[in-house]
Amino acid sequence: LPLVILILEFRGVNFSELISIVLAKIFILLGNDKKAKSILLKLTEKYPNSYLGHKILAEIYEKEGGMRKAIDEYVSAIDLRDNDYKTYFKIAELLKELGKKDEAIQMLNNLLKNKPDCYEASILLGELLCEKEMFKEAANIYQEALKYRPYDFELYYNLGIVYTRLSDFQLAKEMYEKAAEINHRLFAANYNLGLIALMQQDLDGAEKYFQESLYEELEPWAYYQLAKVYILKGEKDKAINFLNKAIELAPLLLKRASREKAFEKIKEYITVSVKMDEKEEEEDKEQEDEEEKVDPIMVVQEKVAREYLEEVTSFIEDMCEKDSKAKIEEKVNYIFNRERLKREKEQEEKIMA
Repeated sequence: LPLVILILEFRGVNFSELISIVLAKIFILLGNDKKAKSILLKLTEKYPNSYLGHKILAEIYEKEGGMRKAIDEYVSAIDLRDNDYKTYFKIAELLKELGKKDEAIQMLNNLLKNKPDCYEASILLGELLCEKEMFKEAANIYQEALKYRPYDFELYYNLGIVYTRLSDFQLAKEMYEKAAEINHRLFAANYNLGLIALMQQDLDGAEKYFQESLYEELEPWAYYQLAKVYILKGEKDKAINFLNKAIELAPLLLKRASREKAFEKIKEYITVSVKMDEKEEEEDKEQEDEEEKVDPIMVVQEKVAREYLEEVTSFIEDMCEKDSKAKIEEKVNYIFNRERLKREKEQEEKIMA
């Protein structure tokens, strides 16, 4: 044993550190994290340059929910081994969970400077930038990531969302088309393409895309939009049929349909019996708000982008032919900036409080 120790230490292996790491891992396997943590704390105190000691200790803190301590230990680990990109990403994730999103963005930017092909970092950074409504910056991140993963449908789809939020509908259309081409089951991309086609008065294209998005949770919304397409095409019977299907699957669409000018002439033909009082509507709204709190960032962005497209599409449909192009653009910009102004106002009120 003394000879083995001498050989290991001659090769640069700290035998005492090695024993401590092995013992800590054994206790972790046995479910005794407390004992493992005690060993690792003594180890890192005695040998502050123990990379594995800091990293395993960070993992224990993270498991226990001590995120701040975990971040400190992970930082100590990458100070000792700055090419540990997985740990860089882990720190960014923990910072995000703690609400320190600016620090997370900085960490991810540093990571991508050193490892530009880190896909997970590109996705997370893009999401955080979207949440801060820094859509141009997010677009740059996704475009850079495409250099390393040119056939990734998620990157194209996220770019579609970003360009939608930037009101660049032509680029958004191109990105959604790429995403749907790579992943034929990406129904949300087809739905958004249908909205853009409807916005551009391409009724045949809108019909095709909405037909291709008649799946899962989008089914009632696709039926609803198809009803609108058939109204515009003058196919009244089809419109009535599809509108009734939509309301049957999603009763909340009844109230929406009653407000749409497009359905003015067929409202009386809605045959689905729906009972929805104000209390039920409030409960549904509360449920949607709760879902937004737990949904991933890009799921929330996806919903907002879709709502923007639906709102702009409906708005353009209602515009009089006499309205000038400048007036249309002005009103469309108002819709897209309204949420930003609302958030800025809320932020000011918080600061004043």
